[in-house]
Amino acid sequence: MSHTLWTSAAPALAYRLYEEQWHLSTIATMAIFAVYPIAVVSTLLLFGNLSDIVGRRAAMLLGVSFSLGGITLFAAATNLAALFVGRALMGVGVGLSAGPSTAALVDFSPPGRADVASLTATAAQSIGMAAALLLSGALIEYAPYPTRLSFVVLAVLLVGLLAAVRRVPRPRVPIAWSHWRPSLPVVPPAGRRPFLIATASLTTAYTNGALLLSLGGHIAHDLIGSPNALVNAALLTLFPIALGLAGVLARGTEPQTLLNRGALGSLVGMTLLAVAIALRSVPIMFAAAAASGAGYSFQVSGGLVTLATASSSKHRGGIVSAALLVAYLAMGSAALLLGLAAAHWGLGAAVDLGAVTIASLSAIAWAIANFKDRSEAGCRAGRLSDRLRQPRCSVCHTNG
Repeated sequence: MSHTLWTSAAPALAYRLYEEQWHLSTIATMAIFAVYPIAVVSTLLLFGNLSDIVGRRAAMLLGVSFSLGGITLFAAATNLAALFVGRALMGVGVGLSAGPSTAALVDFSPPGRADVASLTATAAQSIGMAAALLLSGALIEYAPYPTRLSFVVLAVLLVGLLAAVRRVPRPRVPIAWSHWRPSLPVVPPAGRRPFLIATASLTTAYTNGALLLSLGGHIAHDLIGSPNALVNAALLTLFPIALGLAGVLARGTEPQTLLNRGALGSLVGMTLLAVAIALRSVPIMFAAAAASGAGYSFQVSGGLVTLATASSSKHRGGIVSAALLVAYLAMGSAALLLGLAAAHWGLGAAVDLGAVTIASLSAIAWAIANFKDRSEAGCRAGRLSDRLRQPRCSVCHTNG
């Protein structure tokens, strides 16, 4: 699970260097970022249910292998085309492994403890993203080959991850590759409301991540005025650190509470980001990254627990992939729109637009999570005599 944010975060501080060395526009580097979620979405559309048929281990091995290929291309890239292809391969890798890794954590968790899987996923993402940012910042600032060396190191780490995934238990039944056919992820009727709640939360979190990961280096350097890549990396690293700490605090918390905390954290984070840019304040930028990271963590944890408790093992890989599909699609769209806004109106205006959009999504996610189905409320408000006479309700499984 950690490599999904490794590969997403690794180029975050390198985009500005590509612009300077290769004379690229901001929209070009944003397009490089956007290729990643577009590739994730395309993969989820075709292979979202793959792990439910061939097993989590096989799907994760394929995913990490594609990510390794993409990182290797970044390490050797000499032109824009190589970056696009490399980013696409990273997206395919994450699309193949994100759903299966999350589903595998739920499969191997104690019965009835989906929160353990959510906490593990959040911790893995936090560690992976923080390590990628700090390593990239240090190597870019103080080591030779600033646009290559960090990707070489990441490639070595992915080789180690491949070896670790090979130790995951094989499925008890034979792998049925011949039974698999490309198909859209399917959400069973009983899981549609939990899916909507989780997807709204995940979409807000991933769009938040798109803003900070695609423009974070530019924001710190150009708008806040911090010239040191390692300092900027440390600034952005507060996002995954807060993400991890919030994940620890989330353990045992009701999904509804997590979703509400997440919406509030994202809203506060975007407000602080706008203030930090207006005042060119590094301390406020630190606070914005921390609040956004906590919001991301609570939203992802709440969304994953909601999905895990509402789906059976048979359909879990597909329903998680379907939710991630929508979230990554929003992430890619946000990156492209932010790039266009930066090209036409300037970086400051683009960031303000992104902050307002994410704040609005936070409010929408909160409203969806707290909306009470009228049919369910009606069932519970029925009179005792009605309950005795009427058949069981299909919504809340009580009489009347």
